[in-house]
Formats: sequence, structure tokens, C-alpha cells
Amino acid sequence: MLYQEIATVMSRFCRLLSMIVVLLPLCSLASSPRADSPPPPDFRKLVKQNEATVVNISSTQQQPKQSARSPGLPELPGKENPYLEFFKRFFQERPELPGDRQANSLGSGFIISPDGYILTNAHVAQDADKIIIRLSDQRERPAKVIGVDELTDLAVLKIDGENLPSVKIGDSDNLEVGEWVLAIGSPFGLEHTATQGIVSAVGRSLPSGTYVPFIQSDVAVNPGSSGGPLFNLRGEVIGINSQIYSSTGGYMGLSFAIPIKLAMQVVEQLKSTGEVTRGWLGILLQPVNNDLAEAFNLDRPRGALVAQILPDSPAASAGFKQGDIVLRYGGEPVEDSSQLPRMIGVTPVGKTVAMSILRNGEPLEIKATIARLEPVAETVATMDEHDDPRLKVTVADLSNEQRRNLGMDDQGVLISSLDEGPAGNAGLYPDDIVLAINHIPVKNANQFVELTKDLPKGKAISMLVRRENESLYLAVRIPKD
Repeated sequence: MLYQEIATVMSRFCRLLSMIVVLLPLCSLASSPRADSPPPPDFRKLVKQNEATVVNISSTQQQPKQSARSPGLPELPGKENPYLEFFKRFFQERPELPGDRQANSLGSGFIISPDGYILTNAHVAQDADKIIIRLSDQRERPAKVIGVDELTDLAVLKIDGENLPSVKIGDSDNLEVGEWVLAIGSPFGLEHTATQGIVSAVGRSLPSGTYVPFIQSDVAVNPGSSGGPLFNLRGEVIGINSQIYSSTGGYMGLSFAIPIKLAMQVVEQLKSTGEVTRGWLGILLQPVNNDLAEAFNLDRPRGALVAQILPDSPAASAGFKQGDIVLRYGGEPVEDSSQLPRMIGVTPVGKTVAMSILRNGEPLEIKATIARLEPVAETVATMDEHDDPRLKVTVADLSNEQRRNLGMDDQGVLISSLDEGPAGNAGLYPDDIVLAINHIPVKNANQFVELTKDLPKGKAISMLVRRENESLYLAVRIPKD
């Protein structure tokens, strides 16, 4: 009997032991990372190899009654952060002395060639009386401004030196969303601060950067980091930190960098001529939304809608018309209106480019010879009024002076006022000037009302509008009921 009980206990023990043996590997798999999962990146080697290429940029200025400025970084809409005052006092300010000249930290930069060329942001360098570069070993050297390009917010500086540590230039065109990146800069004057994150988006358009397809990342970037490099995991520079989005004045998870490919194109021009030459076509553009796509018989929202053609421009000579939609430029597709200015800007002056457009729903090819971009200035400045019950607006004839200023002798009516209705829903405002409805030129207020009587219900119709010297298209839709 005793032997039978012992055998039973031993049998149960063996079964329990076998279950433990089976479960142990499963527990090990659950608690440890998968064998094929890559380890998190180690940035230590990358920082050691590149920190000597990053410099702090300061200026020496006469400020008899002002405290030192805090390092700047342009930011998208936001407001001042009171906590920044702590950093300003702790790192920047010191008592003023009679006749004292202060060295104020402005931002960051990085050495792009062993002979001392440095790349940074335009807003870091352009207003400085005298620029001082502090190297990683704390040596300071005066810098000369080689050139500044405000449209891309880039500047090239030069210090004397030989065999200086310089960065490796990467290919920003191959950057992918989700890729690890590292920034080195001087936030709040704290030199050689490294922060890491991932690429959040590429080709991002911002109001402040018509010619820049920004790299968006979640790398922590703060005031003083302007002009610092953004590295990939291979230790190559793929961007220049330039802007942040903030409602506090500090980092909020959205930072933007200028792609290095674009930057190096600017560098070469600034080094050779001291300025940047850009192509110019002479058209004002707007995006194509769903309603405008329907109004212009486009299969989906894409392309760049020509809202206005500037006089004596390559576009005018080539035969462009308002309402044309540019779908391809030099064989490259144009998916968004923000792409086209960049494509035109990098086109060599004098080159003839073929463009595929959509005009009145029909495909067409047009060729234009690109000119040099120059500053363009335009000038802008009633009579009989008519109420339009369908659009809920009041329109008025233009005066002769207004027509002369617009350059249109027999076209356009003024929106005097409007109520809630189709016109307001489409984005029309008082003082807008309506130039055309459904591609038909509007000559006077009475004709405007007559044209709107024939607008179909439930269908988007294009309306060409002049607003503050610029033209744009709006999609107006009359309700079905």
C-alpha cells in the first residue's frame, strides 16, 4: 500500500515537472524580445564622431540698455512661455557695464568643409554686427558672412582654418517616415546637446517656406538649436533644424528641418555669387480641393490651379490662362500646388519646360521659357448695386479707377455685402472682386445676377475672385432645396 502511494506521488511529480519544462521556453519567449527584432539605436558613436563638427554661433553687439537676447528659433503660431525667462536669466543675462559689448548666443551651425565653411539659418546670421564661432574645443573665431538666402532661411559663413572636422552630407531624398534621426545644437545656449527622434513626415509645406519641402520630426528642438544639423543613423547630415510649432515658446513635438539636398544647392550659389538665382514663371497658384476638382471636371483633387497670371511674365507669353490646372511639370507629376513653386525655382533661367495642363476639362501641353525671379510689385485700389437672392450677396459695379488699377477695362464686380448663404459658404468676403462665374467673364453687377440665375442646384461651380491683389478660385454650390 505504501509503495502504491509513493508511486502515485512520483507520477504526479513527474507530470508537474514535465509541464514546467514545457512552459519555461514559452515564458522565456514572452519575457524577452524576439530574435528578429532590431535593438534600439545606440547614438553614442554617432555623437562622438560628429559633435566636433557642430558650432555655436554668437554675435558681439553694442547693447547699452538692453539685456542679452535669448537664442532664437522661428516658430509657427504660438505665444510666449514664462518658463523661458528662467533660461534667459540663468544662461544669458549678466550685469551691463559702461561701454560693454556682449556676446549673445544666437544659434547653431555646422562645418561643411575642412577649410571652414559653415552652414546655418539666415535668421541666425543676418542681423548680427559681428559673428563669433565657438568650436567644440571652446576656441572662438570671427566669421565672415558669405551669403544669406531668406527664402530658404539659409546662410553660409566662413572662418579661417585648415583640416577642420566637417560633416558627411547625406541624401535627404531617400529619407523615410519612421526613420531614426539625431539633432545636435545649443538649445538655450547649452552647447552640444543631442536629442533624438523619428522622421514624422517629409515634403511638409509651411506658410513660411514656399521653396522648402520641410522634414518634420519629433526630435526635441528649442530656441538656440536653429541652424544645427539633423543626422541619420549613418552619421550623415540630412537636414538643418529651422522651425518649431509651439503654443508655449518651447518644444511641443513638432520640429521642421530644411532638406540638405536643397541646402547644398543654395550653398553652391552663395559661395560662387553671394546670392541665389531662382526660376520664375509668373503665375499665382492655389490648391485644388474636392469642390474645385468637381467644378473643373478633374477626376480627383490634384495639380496646381492657376489663379492669376502676372503681366509681362513667361506664363503670359506662353499662353497660360486663368483656370488652367498644371498636372505635370517637365515630365514630373504635380500632385499639390505647393510642389510647383519649388520645381520652377530650381529650374535654370532660360530653360524651356513643357507642362501638361487641364483647360476647360481638356488636356493640353504648353511650353514656357523660365525667367529669373525678381521682386514683383502690384498696385490695387461704386456705382450701381444689385442684390443676388440665390447667392445671398449684394454686388456693385467697379469705378473706372478701380478697373484701371486692376488692369481690366470691362471685367469685375465688387462684393458690397453678403448674408449667410452659398457665397459665404464658398469663402467669399466683402470687398472681393468677382471676375468670372463658371469661366464666363463678369462685366457688371446686372450680368452677375443674370449669370447666377442659371447656376445648377447641387453642383459645384467655379468663381474667379480678386482679393488683395491676388486671384483665386472658389467653388460655389447652390443648395438642392
